[in-house]
Amino acid sequence: MALFGTDGIRGLAGKELTPELALQVGRAAAYVLAQHRGPSPLFLIGRDTRVSGAMLEAALVAGITSGGGSVEIAGVIPTPGLAALVCERGADAGVVVSASHNPYADNGIKVFSHLGLKLSDDEEAEIEAHVGRHDLVSLQGELIGRAEHVEGAVESYVWGVVKRIPLDLTGLRIAVDCANGAMFEAAPLALRESGADVVLLCTEPDGLNINHECGSTHIEALQELVRADGFDLGLAFDGDGDRVLAVDARGALVDGDFVIAILARHLKSKGLLRGDTVVTTVMTNLGFHLAMRREGIAVVTTAVGDRYVIAAMLEHDYVLGGEQSGHIINRDVSTTGDGLATSLLLLQALGEMGLPLHEAATVMERLPQRLVNVRVRDREALAGAAAVWAAVERESERLGADGRVLVRTSGTEPLVRVMAEATTQSECDAVCERIVAVVQELLGAERG
Repeated sequence: MALFGTDGIRGLAGKELTPELALQVGRAAAYVLAQHRGPSPLFLIGRDTRVSGAMLEAALVAGITSGGGSVEIAGVIPTPGLAALVCERGADAGVVVSASHNPYADNGIKVFSHLGLKLSDDEEAEIEAHVGRHDLVSLQGELIGRAEHVEGAVESYVWGVVKRIPLDLTGLRIAVDCANGAMFEAAPLALRESGADVVLLCTEPDGLNINHECGSTHIEALQELVRADGFDLGLAFDGDGDRVLAVDARGALVDGDFVIAILARHLKSKGLLRGDTVVTTVMTNLGFHLAMRREGIAVVTTAVGDRYVIAAMLEHDYVLGGEQSGHIINRDVSTTGDGLATSLLLLQALGEMGLPLHEAATVMERLPQRLVNVRVRDREALAGAAAVWAAVERESERLGADGRVLVRTSGTEPLVRVMAEATTQSECDAVCERIVAVVQELLGAERG
């Protein structure tokens, strides 16, 4: 089974993602980066708030230094903050220990290049090959790398974002859910610096409560609070801070599709949307495509995963792209998905347009959609599951031009995702249920 997925290495900490594996990955990464960037490569390491984070961080430090690399340890910091720090400090690579929006028991390893971008597929394959072969041993004596801690990493990240996106939020009342994750210090600091009246939720991480009934994957409590207590809007981050979703004053969810649509229209009105084009994934709602067509904005569609979105943006020098999940990139302010930067860009756009969030969100109308996650024993088995693809073809023919079906595996979890869009919610639900039944019967799955 492949070690790297669409968003790095991911697995159950202590079982699938062990400190022994992390050490091997660190040593292999040091070796590979030395081939590409020169001897004694410098790594920056950050993590989110999971209980297993310090354990895996220590193992990675041991692996990198035993392989001749040097390490600067940033501690708990949002993923986009670590990526920004890599560029700021001229490091050869960055490593984030995080499983993003997954439950606390999971963890992951994401590796960034010196440009603050995810490593290339080829570089990841090189690391994976060395880990698989166990062909690297610890260096000795003066060849062993050094490790030290970096002070003020979070503050440096926040001031950089605020400087690039100046705005005055005086008079705005915002509820912010930090998911008990890596954004628990950065988001309040940035928003209060901008003058907003901020009420915080889930900013007391204990290692076990990250993403637990909070954050962008469990947004119901934030919706209720915003609706009941008269906030102008709410913001919900995921565990490592590279995603954000919004809630308008009425408590309605404003997901990544809506946020991208708002930002795209605003940038185009200012002549800043290069190529009058945005980049999204196949999961983007059809309503988004219709809205962009009305706005005269082209849409480039990629496979699911921010690495594919960013690759298309880089190839054509597009500025804006992202995913329905709230993982959004504006290349003028960040190299990777950045929940904090996206939040400030959205607030900036609302201020310049003079619109509340619910009015700005009328830029698009969502077509009814249903997404079901099906837990499977082996996600790779989907490719050869002929009965599933036959069911997909039947349902697609039934929907015709009025909808679509998408079935894919998760890049980070043992899940098959079944998504349908149609003219009515009841039809979406029916299509999903019929395909899910086939997946469960054929692959022995349980509903996620």
